[in-house]
Amino acid sequence: MTVLAFLQAGGGLALLFIGGEVLLRGAVGLALRFGLSPLLIGLTVVAMATSMPELVVTVTAGLRDAQDLGVGNIVGSNIANILLILGLAAVISPIEREPRRILRDALAMTAATAALLVLARFEPLTVPHGLVMIALMGGYLVMSYVNERRGGNEAATGLESIEEAGRVPKTAWLAGALVAGGVLLLVGGSELLVRGATTIARAAGVSEAVIGLTLVAIGTSLPELATSLVAALRGHTEVALGNVLGSNIFNILLILGVLFLLTPVSVAPEMLHFDLWILGAVTLLALPVMLTGRHITRLEGALFVALYCAFLWFQFDPQKQGLSGAGLAARAAVSSGPDPL
Repeated sequence: MTVLAFLQAGGGLALLFIGGEVLLRGAVGLALRFGLSPLLIGLTVVAMATSMPELVVTVTAGLRDAQDLGVGNIVGSNIANILLILGLAAVISPIEREPRRILRDALAMTAATAALLVLARFEPLTVPHGLVMIALMGGYLVMSYVNERRGGNEAATGLESIEEAGRVPKTAWLAGALVAGGVLLLVGGSELLVRGATTIARAAGVSEAVIGLTLVAIGTSLPELATSLVAALRGHTEVALGNVLGSNIFNILLILGVLFLLTPVSVAPEMLHFDLWILGAVTLLALPVMLTGRHITRLEGALFVALYCAFLWFQFDPQKQGLSGAGLAARAAVSSGPDPL
């Protein structure tokens, strides 16, 4: 059973990676065929398409009553985006950036993370909380579009990230076929990954939250990782930075917002008391690195990667597992008690 679970998880990750790339190319191709501006494509189509693996996996997990895995996927993905993806990209090539250009998105990422830390205290998280997050996402997109128009910035970073990985389809029918195929691959991959991951968690005696924070989070971040590393190798390091900022904002506001709309969610105790605070600390750590100096250096990138390795190690530390087990036992005791009057 465990071998089958690993095969399911591995196959699901492969399908997610391929499906995400296929969907991304098809979505950009359709947007270009319908005459959308590079600015609008960069702010919406590209950002949403690169977040589709996280979206499909998180929603699938929520609908299969594995909400801890879904929330862990988002928290773990955002930590991996900053420490692993940005760190590895900086190790390959120091990341050049203009603090004034990324200030808005860096502050938006910080605000979204702060909003999650506050909302996570509510139990359960339901439709009103989801609507708040979706509204914040809409406000961010409108603000970004207006600011980019006023500043005359073509916002081509999103399109450059596609060019780094390959060309977009030239015809509308091929783009549409890629979108349809990408969606099917994502749905199938997410189903396999969630099934395999939950089985692995139960067989290994760890919580679904831990599997979501590690295995699933890394798997759903593979499209961003691949794009960022290729961009860094080609010297287009600003693409890696744009990917991290955009993905983290969309992951929290859009994906968790959709999850809360579809199913009630209670954040696992171990995430509430540890992992969410790690995400907040990592976000604050990244701010001065992003906004000061002329580069994100190789040394800073290496430090980020080392911190991510420490984070992964601690996820399977006996003390963390003890907290996880205690939280699950408490939740089970509450759910088995008498119904409130």
